[in-house]
Order: sequence, then structure tokens, then C-alpha cells
Amino acid sequence: MLCGFLSANVAQAAAKDDGSNKGPQNHFRQKLARDLRDKVQSGGQQETLKVILQLEGKISGPLNALLRSHGIKIKRQFSNFNSLALELPAEVVEALSNFPEVSFLSMDSEVRTLGGHVAHTTGADKVRTMSADGSLDGNGIGIAILDSGIYGAHTAFTDTQTGLSRIVVNQDFTGEGRTDDPYGHGTHVAAAAAGNGLVANGQYVGIAPRAKIINLRVLNSQGIGKVSNLLAALNWLVDNATVYNVRVANMSLGLPAVNSYRNDPICLAVRQLVNKGIVVTAAAGNNGKNSLGQKIYGEIHSPGIEPAAITVGAVDTKGTDNRADDSVATFSSRGPTRSFWTDDYGVRHYDNIVKPELCAPGNKTVFAESPNNFLLTQNPLLDANVSLNPTRKQMTLSGTSMAAPLVAGTAALMFEANPSLTPSLMKSLLMYTAQQLPNFNMFEQGAGELNIDGAVRLAKLVRTDLNSNTALGSPLLTGSAPTPQTTIPFATGSYTFVWSKGIVLANTHASGSALITQYQKVYGRGVLLGDGVLVGDGVLAGDATMFSSGVLLGDNILVSNGTTMNAGGVFCPTSLLLGDGLVLGDGVLLGDGVLLGDGVLLGDGVLLGDAILQAMSALMSGDATTTMEIYPDDGSDYLGY
Repeated sequence: MLCGFLSANVAQAAAKDDGSNKGPQNHFRQKLARDLRDKVQSGGQQETLKVILQLEGKISGPLNALLRSHGIKIKRQFSNFNSLALELPAEVVEALSNFPEVSFLSMDSEVRTLGGHVAHTTGADKVRTMSADGSLDGNGIGIAILDSGIYGAHTAFTDTQTGLSRIVVNQDFTGEGRTDDPYGHGTHVAAAAAGNGLVANGQYVGIAPRAKIINLRVLNSQGIGKVSNLLAALNWLVDNATVYNVRVANMSLGLPAVNSYRNDPICLAVRQLVNKGIVVTAAAGNNGKNSLGQKIYGEIHSPGIEPAAITVGAVDTKGTDNRADDSVATFSSRGPTRSFWTDDYGVRHYDNIVKPELCAPGNKTVFAESPNNFLLTQNPLLDANVSLNPTRKQMTLSGTSMAAPLVAGTAALMFEANPSLTPSLMKSLLMYTAQQLPNFNMFEQGAGELNIDGAVRLAKLVRTDLNSNTALGSPLLTGSAPTPQTTIPFATGSYTFVWSKGIVLANTHASGSALITQYQKVYGRGVLLGDGVLVGDGVLAGDATMFSSGVLLGDNILVSNGTTMNAGGVFCPTSLLLGDGLVLGDGVLLGDGVLLGDGVLLGDGVLLGDAILQAMSALMSGDATTTMEIYPDDGSDYLGY
């Protein structure tokens, strides 16, 4: 009796909308994430579900009445994103989808971690003297680390000049009531972005060693969180970023990308941050191969699928500072993005965006260790044997989780060099100066490997008076463009490489010196780089109102020959990506790998089977080709940075 009574009331409440209802089935398809829809349709109407409700505009009286009845519990509200985290019976879901002010409903799914002497090989050491005060180190720039917490007592987070901690905020969003790092992931990530290099004569310095650190703990003691945890942290960040001068947010975490970035609540929150001027770096994921060692395509995780984020893959440096032997790590997730939205007729429309944009060292990196952490107890060999002092210990981890904070730290250096940069312009400079790795395609490396030296050099030259009124094609730099190449010295010599001289744009890429010599409208706030591309009948053209002359769009996704982005062999034509999933079908062989069929690794937002095994394998061991030289710590502080 109770079940029938409840269902009748739910149906009645849903009928009290403004009359714009076009039918429950259409709304059910359009407004529900696939995993949530499948769960509702599979039965179990009394099952309690945890969902994220996204709204358009204000809540109407009828919807408000429904939300206050039928066993619905509002667990969290995210005012900046007009969203709610709800706990409710499954039978209420379809009724909710019928309200016109309801934009989208998705599972409050689980979010998980995705997880060299990088200052040398990335070029960070070369830029230390490029600031006005002679020390480019991220001083004054805030980097938000959304992760499993940070062990604040570690020496890596001390300000070398004041002796105070550079962790200026500690906030827990997991409900565990702690902000330290029992899992062991966040401490390592934070040190990669902003470790100070006091230990072991500076061998394990982070990229921005004096940046302020904002510790936003969203993953629990087992390295697991919920979408609602992450949304709460991002909501806090929107409100407080200005107070702490947060210019960069790093998310070395993710969940399978079921929903298009147009509907994914995390992606929509990331877009708001980027529109406010905050650079967001995201790990691509560690699912680049299956248990047979075959390459897998289409496994970029959320929020890495968001076009406004800088999505980062992992490089295997082979344990050397010489970049000549660098390659994309086998575990690093490849594009294109396979998230989608469903129309009224049940047809899936795939995003098929070229990701990642960049790659950075992420195989067997050595950074700060949290004492007795979960990862270490699972594999004691992760301790790098650098020190016996808990506040100076280092551990070895692999994954795109380790690569993303290197880009985050670089963004902090670039903001220090030129605070006027927009996220889109910064992303473009990072890509334009990247090193193309030979024999890897754009779905694997994006524009190429991170080049901090080149990116910072360009950032310093960018005009500081650019704004939305700057005319298209105006000079971008204050002087002449530098020679597009970088030389990285190492112990026994040096290595010189040319820049990629191109950028990734949604379903294609662009090249040409005009990208750094002339102002492009896609560099403004509130604009995506891909907004400058027009698509018609599978043909790409540059929007003349967004791109100046001299910018060349690519017709193909290429395999690099190791020089520039517009040089190399054809991997697949961009027309495949524009086919909305009709040509680039599930399970179709894509060049040298397999495009993963939808649903193989997805289950209520939790990684299953091969996916979790490969992800944990990457985090714990990495590619076997690398042998990292370890430098013991003698207990004295190195003040060279």
C-alpha cells in the first residue's frame, strides 16, 4: 500500500509544472545520466540513491514541495553551481526529471585518485632567475590541491625564508574530520607542484617551491571520495579564491566519464573556475592499456574531459634528465573523450575531443611521503629510502596524478611572471612551447611534453594590457618572438628541441607563428579555444572573428615525427571525430590500438576489472623501463632555491 501511495503522490507532484513538459520519456533520456537511468530502469524503486541535481533558475513551488517530501534528503547545497546533492528513493528520479527547472540528474559517484628529478628535465631550473626579484618560485601564488589531504609537518611545505608553513588553508570535505593524508597521495602531489627542495640537496624540489598551498581534502583514507565532496570543495574555492590569491587548482583524481562535459557537474564547476581566471589542471587517467598490454583509446576521465581544463598525460623519462629518450608512459590514458549526451530519440552524441593537451613526467617520480600512509603499507618498496626522518621522507609514485601538478606548478610560475594571463592564453603558451615526442600521436601526448623554460619565456613577453576589447590580430608580445626552441642542460651535456608551434583545439589542432605573435579572441576569458573552429559537413574552418590570419587548422590527427605539430604521419582524419560517434564507432580499431567500447569499465561511477587494476599498477609501479637514481638526504636543509 505504501509503495502505491508514494508513487501516486510523486506522479501528481511531477504533473504540477508550468505546462512545458514534453513527455517523461524525452526528459528521462535528456536529463538523466546513463548509469542513473539504467539503475532506475532495472527496478528496485525503493532503493535509496545518491544523486546530484542540477538546476536552471529558481526552484518552483511544486518542485520545492517534492524535494521536501517522499523521503528526499538534501545532503548538500552548492550555491555557486545551482546544484544539490540528494538522497532519495529511485522511484522519485523520473518525476524530478519532468520539472522544467531541472537541468540534469547524475549519480553522486565515487571519485578516485589517478595515480625523475623533474626540475631539471622540465626546464624549471632554467627559469629561477627570470623574475624581477631574481627568484621565480611561485611566491604569492596560491595553488589549490584537491586530493587526499596533505601531511603538513613535512619539511617540503616550509617557507625557506620565513620558516612558516606555506599551507595556508586546510579544509576537509570528506566528513572524516581530518586534513592530513592517511592515504598518501595528496602529500606527494602537493610536493610535486610546490615542494621546497630542502631535502637531499634540492633533488626533489617541486616546480613552484614558494607557492602558497590550499589543502582541500576530498578523498578519504582509502583514496575514495564522492562527486558531492568535490563539488563542495569547488564551491568553496569559487567563494574564497580571491582571498588566498588562488590562481591554479590541481585535480589528480577522476571518475569514468559517462556524461558529456555539457552535463557533467564537475566539468560545469570547473568551467566556472576557469571563467573566473583560475587555471585547472586535471590528470588524464591511468587506463592507457588493458591486461594484455594493448593500447586503449577513449579512456580520459572526468574532469579531464572538460575543454576548459588542462588535461595532462604522463611521460616516462627513463630516469634521466636528458629528454632525448622520453616517451609517453604506457599507462597514460589516451583520447579522444568518449563522453556523450543523449537526445530525445535516444541517439548518443559523443564529444570526441582531442585530449590530453599536454604530457609531463609521471613515471616513478620521487616526492614527499606522508607517514605510514595506506599506499605505503600496501607496497613498502614505495619508500625511496631518502631519509629516516618522517618529516623528510620521500616516496616513489607513478601516474598522470604525478604529471598534472607539474603543470599546475608551471602555471604558478607563469602567473608570477605575468599575472595578467588568462587560462586560455596560458594553455596555448604551454602547448605552443611543448616538445613533440616522436612516434606518439596527439591522443597520447596532445601538443607534447611540458617545457617550462619556453612557456615562462613566452609568458614574460605577453602584453599585460590585453582585454576583451583588444582587436583581433593585435600584437601579442611586447617584443620579438623568441627562437622557438629550448636547450635543457644535464650532467654530461645538453639537449635541444624545437617547440611544437601548435595548440590542440577541440576536434583538431592549429599551428602557425600567429598564435604567439598576434592576439586571438579565443584567448579571452569565458571562451574555449575550440570556439574558434567552424564545422560544416565534416570540413573545418577558422572563425575569422576569433582567429587572425596565419593560423592553420589541421585536417588530420597526426603521429609526430618529433618536430612540430603539423608534421608527421596521419593517424586519423578529423572527420572521424566530427561524425558524432557514427563513424568512430565503439570497438573499432583506431590505428595502433583499440577504442574502448562504452560500458566495459563503467559501473555506477566505480572503476572495475582491468581499469582499477591498471590504475593501481601504474600508481604503485609505473613502467618498468625506468630506474630512478636516489639521492640520500644528509639531514641539512638545501637553500639553493
